[in-house]
Amino acid sequence: MKTSEADILIVPGWSSSGADHWQTRWEKNLKTARRVEQEDWIRPERDAWVARIVEAAAQSVRPVVLVAHSLGAIAVAHAGSKLARLPAPPVGAFLVAPADVDNAVLWPVTAGETFRAGAETGFAPVPRAILPFPSIVVASANDPYCSLQRARDFAGSWGATVIEGGDVGHINVDSGHGPWPDGLLAFGIFLQRLSAAPVVAKRTPDA
Repeated sequence: MKTSEADILIVPGWSSSGADHWQTRWEKNLKTARRVEQEDWIRPERDAWVARIVEAAAQSVRPVVLVAHSLGAIAVAHAGSKLARLPAPPVGAFLVAPADVDNAVLWPVTAGETFRAGAETGFAPVPRAILPFPSIVVASANDPYCSLQRARDFAGSWGATVIEGGDVGHINVDSGHGPWPDGLLAFGIFLQRLSAAPVVAKRTPDA
């Protein structure tokens, strides 16, 4: 599958992805990519985030591939069962540096804010159901938001393949991942893999 053959839904995490973030760069450079916007990036609520993801997938006209980072990856995991009920569910998910919401008290301050830990936002506990579409988890050995072992555990529960990137931090701008050529290469390989799987055609808006 080529990027032009999919609707690529960019799903940022807590505080969204800034101008130099690799997700924003992909959004600008991949013609069929668009961001799933949220009403509140700093004080997120699980149900609201999930609803926006499902709505964006439902409105797409090409096969959907989700590209999620950090808390966005956890939101995709929460959305899995609802996405599976769509007439044409997503065909894949590329999940980067999932954030361990079960241990959010250990997260660093982000954008001057502290994440509301525990079940208050609805994101915890981390969903453990198998995702209803092929998925990749890209994990870091020194991610301050999630240990490598926890990322491996999440991937195992979700039925995802793990790519271990080494000491690459949270795979964001702070860790030097504005341009992320290795990530784009891994995403391209993932799309090729999806080409071997049956794809349900999306309807056109007028159908």
